Amino acid sequence: MTSGQYRDQFHIPQVNGKDSIYLCGNSLGLQPKKVKEYVNETLEDWASLGVEGHLHARHPWLPYHEFLTQSTARLVGANTSEVVVMNSLTVNLHLLMASFYKPTPDRYKILIESDAFPSDRYAVASQAKWHGYDEEDAIILWRPKPDQHLVDLEELEDILRVEGEQIAMIMVGGVNYYTGQYLNIPEITRLGHEHDIIVGFDLAHATGNVDMKLHDWDVDFAAWCSYKYLNSGPGSLGGIFIHDRHGEDLSVPRLSGWWGHNKTTRFRMRDEFDPLPGAEGWQLSNPPILPMAAIRASMELFDQAGIQQLRKASRGTVQYLFDALSTSEKIKILTPSNPDERGSQLSLLVEEDGRQLFDHLTKQGVIADWREPNVIRIAAAPLYNTLEDVEQFVSLVESYK
Repeated sequence: MTSGQYRDQFHIPQVNGKDSIYLCGNSLGLQPKKVKEYVNETLEDWASLGVEGHLHARHPWLPYHEFLTQSTARLVGANTSEVVVMNSLTVNLHLLMASFYKPTPDRYKILIESDAFPSDRYAVASQAKWHGYDEEDAIILWRPKPDQHLVDLEELEDILRVEGEQIAMIMVGGVNYYTGQYLNIPEITRLGHEHDIIVGFDLAHATGNVDMKLHDWDVDFAAWCSYKYLNSGPGSLGGIFIHDRHGEDLSVPRLSGWWGHNKTTRFRMRDEFDPLPGAEGWQLSNPPILPMAAIRASMELFDQAGIQQLRKASRGTVQYLFDALSTSEKIKILTPSNPDERGSQLSLLVEEDGRQLFDHLTKQGVIADWREPNVIRIAAAPLYNTLEDVEQFVSLVESYK
């Protein structure tokens, strides 16, 4: 397939009376046209059926999350028992850390990359504090080498060699939000497990962007959002992965809610908590159906296209961008040059007049993302971004004086 093959299935924002050059799918994906149909279906069923919609809607609400399970499992390389769509990203990270961050006096530290998304940093710091540890002592930052922007596995190995016996958990981003670096998930997992460390990932910028094999890579847990590459709408639901070796172990502690209870006895309302096996056992509340309807519209497109084919299409488009922008005197590309170490995003460091360049691009119909103090983030999302999009972007950069 070619990049942008599914473009006509999306609403493209208009700027100056024509299609924008929308390169911001790493922040908020575009709306699939079927979202309105699927959301309206739910609204109509609610209007006509009321509470009976739980069992008798066209897509019954009681098992609605299950309509997303197979698609989600394919997308992240998991068994269907290992994934569930629920909550929002940082909520899910806290729920997962409540189960998998089990500090002891000797092993209590958490390793995270130094430029992790702020919410991740806040979450792990608060978990350490919750357990009575000082943030400055408990949080280990995996930093790039001096004068570098990208983290290096050698640095991680050095940290683990020195402090591995004190680290209880590694929790890093699969694709770094700031640089666009696609971290080596299987190797990080292997290194962590060599030191008996639980290894988890924030896959907000990876899911729907790169193809993964979380089960085969032996990842312990992961969480992601769905409003970036998964195009489910602002603030929509996230998802989790819990490897079967943990999910099938019903003794693993978790913060519990009724939707994680045995489905056959859930509505007796008097039973002691009887957790469902697998990731479903981490659910808390009955799910919001309207956001799930939006996710279903997008996931159907991923099922049609296939994440492996989307990844191939993305590689070509992003390589064009990388090659063309590498010759610019205005720009330094922070994202790795190796296609295996990046997804659809490029992060452009513009040390002089960066904001002015960004404003110029915005006036010309480009929708991208500005990150202080001097980085423009762009993403060529393969479902809807075309080679023409990136060619126009490159032309606008080159024409800026």
